[in-house]
Amino acid sequence: MRRQSLAFLISGFLVGGDSAIAHHSFAMFDQDNPIELAGVVQEFKFTSPHTFIILQVKEPDGKLRTWSLEGQSPSALVRDNWSSKAITPGDEIRLTISPLRSGAPGGAWTTNKIKYQDGRPIVVGH
Repeated sequence: MRRQSLAFLISGFLVGGDSAIAHHSFAMFDQDNPIELAGVVQEFKFTSPHTFIILQVKEPDGKLRTWSLEGQSPSALVRDNWSSKAITPGDEIRLTISPLRSGAPGGAWTTNKIKYQDGRPIVVGH
């Protein structure tokens, strides 16, 4: 019984370890074909291991589409003068992202390719 429990526990670590490594891969994003989005921030998730911007984007047909945009870790953003209050729900922003290869409404964003809709920087540098 002990050996079965130990084998089960080890297999759980092995399976979980693979998904943790895969989670940090950015291969799911098409970095060769960036797109520009403009929309209204619904939520800014300043959480580990990655931050997220949930953005409402108006489609050409007038319908709203929700995009989930993955960013750097909070500690990396803090080094660029960001905080959990850098952007708030209702902020109108424009950013260039690396979209998901799957075509789903999502992508990866970076601090050097994001600004308010009127062109102001989100965070003023050092």
